[in-house]
Amino acid sequence: MSKLNVGIVGLGFGKEFIRIYQNHPNVDKVAICTRNPRTLQEAGDEFGIEQALRFSSIDDMIACGALDAIHIVTPIAEHAPQSLKCLNAGKHTACTVPMATTVEECKAIVEASQANHRSYMMMETAVYTREYLYVKDLVDSGKLGRVQFVRGSHMQNMGLEGWPEYWLGLPPFHYGTHAIAPLTCILDKDIESVVCHGSGRISPELAAHYGSPFAVETCTMTFRDSVVRGETTRALYETVRQYRESFDIYGDQMAFEWDQIEDEGGCLFEGGESARRIHAPDVVAALPESIQAFTKREQIVDVNHVSFIQGAGHGGSHPHLVHEFVSAILEGRSPAIDAVRSANITCAGICAHDSAMQEGQRIALPDFTLR
Repeated sequence: MSKLNVGIVGLGFGKEFIRIYQNHPNVDKVAICTRNPRTLQEAGDEFGIEQALRFSSIDDMIACGALDAIHIVTPIAEHAPQSLKCLNAGKHTACTVPMATTVEECKAIVEASQANHRSYMMMETAVYTREYLYVKDLVDSGKLGRVQFVRGSHMQNMGLEGWPEYWLGLPPFHYGTHAIAPLTCILDKDIESVVCHGSGRISPELAAHYGSPFAVETCTMTFRDSVVRGETTRALYETVRQYRESFDIYGDQMAFEWDQIEDEGGCLFEGGESARRIHAPDVVAALPESIQAFTKREQIVDVNHVSFIQGAGHGGSHPHLVHEFVSAILEGRSPAIDAVRSANITCAGICAHDSAMQEGQRIALPDFTLR
């Protein structure tokens, strides 16, 4: 097999990926799926999708024998059941974050990926941003030295209008992967245990949706076979702050801290009192030439969509995600963020929220999330 046929489910944020797949040299046909007939036809016409590859039902898309892989970009509660449907039907599966909202669902996806010999990849944008890739090179080249500490955060005041109702009152770390993934991936160590504390309170009306009272959750974590510890913070409601998805890393030769204010530049500390602002460049060398332009900010498709207004195009990560998913399938290997690593990242957040609800009890991650 030299080329894949890929289906995209969900045409809100999912719309961003259509052109990337269409321009990837190892993708042939691209199919789309959404329940809204008008959206389906408008997107199909806009992107030149043939009628036979426009679906209003994920079940119909899964049943299409021409499709090798499916990329799920739907509401959070649908991620696990839809991923399981795809994997059990023999389709390679990519899914936007989070993998699931329960430990049991994560385990089921890991087992389905393994039993069906199909790739699963959680499409975690935070480990393919230009900033992450810049810092990862500092770590891999040894310039940063021995890593001593890592910190992440995802601060997002979702009182803004425009978010679907299922977000209301969501436990902060049930959508914590952007704040967790960079820490475990930059170290290349699995998260072994978490301790988390909740802070503040959201309104009773919001808390009633999921039974989660906290405005902010802060988690410390241990990593397997590592003396390094991590700390990460997540806020979703009633806590004022400019949107921020960030990670900081401290070594014995260098340190990097994320922008405090958007677009001011990260800060690179080079020893003593030496510090300078840096703006990480687009990283394109590993990408096929035909999709390199999609790393650039001006490639954001929908300036009115909340993911782009607050997420700023996710740091040029989208073509990297597509290329890794497609390449892993065609090369017969596991993607970098495969089912087990996805489960480790996602379950760390689920367990962190459980710890916060139990006044900071330490919780060990289940064995199936450890490599």
